[in-house]
Amino acid sequence: MRLFLIRHPRPLLADGICYGQLDVEAEDPQPVATRLRPLLPAGTQVISSPLQRSRRLAAALHPQPSCDERLLEIHFGEWEGRPWERIERGLLDEWASDVLHFVPPGGESVAMLQARAIDCVGDLRGSDCALVTHAGVIRVLLGHWLQLPVDVWSRLPLDFGSITLLEITAGSGDGRLPTSAILHYLNRRGTADAL
Repeated sequence: MRLFLIRHPRPLLADGICYGQLDVEAEDPQPVATRLRPLLPAGTQVISSPLQRSRRLAAALHPQPSCDERLLEIHFGEWEGRPWERIERGLLDEWASDVLHFVPPGGESVAMLQARAIDCVGDLRGSDCALVTHAGVIRVLLGHWLQLPVDVWSRLPLDFGSITLLEITAGSGDGRLPTSAILHYLNRRGTADAL
């Protein structure tokens, strides 16, 4: 299966705000869709996070996209909507020392995000699928299937309105877990940078 992992357009929010699952508006999705549509094979199914910044781009890419809550960004709990600089330094240090398992107050851990994102992909059928989602979701999927250390995949550059192509091969057993993956490209912004 080829997974086209698409990050939503830039949110219309001040820099430095922790926004996670806040349902904030984003820049116009039409120019992003125009840039990315040529990279999607005809008939590619499009599945989106239900947050409007992803959902609106999915609708611009496909006449009937579907939504899956497992593609939501990480839930930062009490941190959401707050400037990062106003979050207790000790909590941020705890998170930095255990990126996968630290749980922000009232939120979820990166490991929980990764489990639900992997579960979502395990339920997909077909050869091509575009997931319109968030940087956190894309990074945890890449980290899992490319078997990257967390300190590598958690810092992968993912521009707003970019696309990343990951090809995964189904594994044995229940067929839901891949045995191999190939990263074809990362953080592409359209067909021009494919040349």
